[in-house]
Amino acid sequence: MPLLPPPSPARRLALYALVVCVLAVVAAVISFARGSWIGIVWVLMAGVSSNMCWYYLRRRKVTQ
Repeated sequence: MPLLPPPSPARRLALYALVVCVLAVVAAVISFARGSWIGIVWVLMAGVSSNMCWYYLRRRKVTQ
């Protein structure tokens, strides 16, 4: 018998979005540390993925 219930699709998508957000922030820091302006794209991607994470978490709470 499993200890945790199986993850819902919204929870899984929120987790993926969070991972993308963290990786985008790391890429932005590395880009800016190297003096590259492409880090702006990574910051924008982090913002979008952060919003996706919040959306899917709220959607999960509403549907339960």
